[in-house]
Amino acid sequence: MLKFTAEHEWLKIEDGVATVGITTHAAGQLGDLVFVELPEEGATFDKDAVAATVESVKAASDVYCPLAGEITAFNQAIVDDPSLVNSDAEGAAWFFKLKLANPADADALLDEAAYKELIA
Repeated sequence: MLKFTAEHEWLKIEDGVATVGITTHAAGQLGDLVFVELPEEGATFDKDAVAATVESVKAASDVYCPLAGEITAFNQAIVDDPSLVNSDAEGAAWFFKLKLANPADADALLDEAAYKELIA
């Protein structure tokens, strides 16, 4: 299941675990990323809490936790090479994996059609 937030995060949800990243649209708006800071494994977040930070040549921006849960993994590759987010934002450049506190909460997020309408 693929879901999106109004803050430009995407979530791919499988078996109660969401792989989370920022959308291609967000990466394009930010410009070339030069720094990514990700949460530690085991950290817990409430919905809409700041979970990560990205910095580009233009600005710094927060990445929000789209749903409540616990971080089970993070993507070291984008810490080592932030430009991966610009080249594959909705693929290999995922940010973290989140074990959802309540998987049913994902139903309230945007589907792909609603997100495309939001950014149109």
